[in-house]
Amino acid sequence: MNVNPSTNHLPGRVPIWAPHKEPLPPGFQEEDRPIYEQNKRWEGYMTSAMESCPVKTVLAGGAGFGIGAFFSLMSASFAYEDPYLRSQTQAQATLNTTQKASAIFKEMGKGMWTSGKSFGKIGALFAGIECYRAKNDIYNSVSAGFVSGGILARNSGPKAAVGGGLAFAAFSAAIDLLFLRREPADED
Repeated sequence: MNVNPSTNHLPGRVPIWAPHKEPLPPGFQEEDRPIYEQNKRWEGYMTSAMESCPVKTVLAGGAGFGIGAFFSLMSASFAYEDPYLRSQTQAQATLNTTQKASAIFKEMGKGMWTSGKSFGKIGALFAGIECYRAKNDIYNSVSAGFVSGGILARNSGPKAAVGGGLAFAAFSAAIDLLFLRREPADED
């Protein structure tokens, strides 16, 4: 609904334009209106989907998986740079180049899968817990960090769960304060 921006705070807001008679963006003709309205409708659907907790959780898990796999790939590529490390294994001395490459790629793939699953689990867990409260403030990210850290460390006992929760909460607060929370500049 299009309303006058200067009266948004008043009760009984009245639309400026009748439905389906709003002005079109520059370059659009009246015969383009159905396509434009359909695109706006789909944009609304996509916006509401992106704001839903399940979609945020799945996207965070997928992004975490990708980042974890990439980190593992990078660290594995550095592991094979050491010639002393390569010459120490007697089993690899009898393998030809193709067999060595195959063994290296299998090992890298296993590491990428393991690291990707771990990062994906952390991302999905944190995003799902943070979305539960549905507020965008520092308390939300810190509490989600505490709960996520506690859940991730739960198998090591209650002391480790509290420690993991505190560490994850501190990390969440640091990231939130350093990179995400910015006060708008005063325009004087």
